Amino acid sequence: MTRDYVSVNRDVWDADAANWVAVGERLWRAETPEWGNWGNADDSLQLLPSDLTNKDAIELGCGTAYVSGWMARRGARVTAIDVSPLQLATAARLAKEHAVKITFIEGNAEETCQADASFDFAISEYGAAIWCAPDKWLREAWRLLRPGGQLVFLGNHPLSLLCSPLDGSPCDTTLHRPYVGMWGADWTEVEFDPSGVCFNLTISDWMDLFATIGFTVSKYQEVFAPDWAQGIRGAIPAEWAKKYPVEQVWHLVKKT
Repeated sequence: MTRDYVSVNRDVWDADAANWVAVGERLWRAETPEWGNWGNADDSLQLLPSDLTNKDAIELGCGTAYVSGWMARRGARVTAIDVSPLQLATAARLAKEHAVKITFIEGNAEETCQADASFDFAISEYGAAIWCAPDKWLREAWRLLRPGGQLVFLGNHPLSLLCSPLDGSPCDTTLHRPYVGMWGADWTEVEFDPSGVCFNLTISDWMDLFATIGFTVSKYQEVFAPDWAQGIRGAIPAEWAKKYPVEQVWHLVKKT
């Protein structure tokens, strides 16, 4: 991957920032978290600890930072980083409106410039989980966490990428690319709905990378669209996502 994906993805998210304002406002108002493109219920996924009192937490690739807002309400001291200044402008406005204290950083989640071992918990819902190179952002997350600290991230399931046509049209039931050597996809010049550069790995490559860096896997979840889902979200038809895993969640712990 030679393209300057950090700049590409910054430009994509700046250009799309206005389209995420309403979603951010709704999720900041949500009494309980909901996750992923289809808004799966928190009680089935439980990505956040129920109590984060006196914990230091960081969101890696925060967008409008509603996840950071949820963590702050659970008692955490929250830092949130994002590469897009326009997304952060919305995030800062909403934090102020909801009287939530969050430290915002404009920057690349692969290089946060935060101190070693300064956080107890880290999370990425999409964000760094798909828009940053796995070997870079995961090593950075490991560096940031204290021994025994937790990292949770939600992103696209590898199968959803395999079944995504090369022209960017919606996911279907054909395998359009090989599983061997999977790294992600460059969507910048596709015919339908061009966007940025995303990353993904085979499941075994994810697990090998975790072990190499120094994470253990405490839980792995495959996420489907809920029964009520209709239409297409993120180029994934609801009917496809009810039958096949559309997203994955990794729960990791930094080895002590």
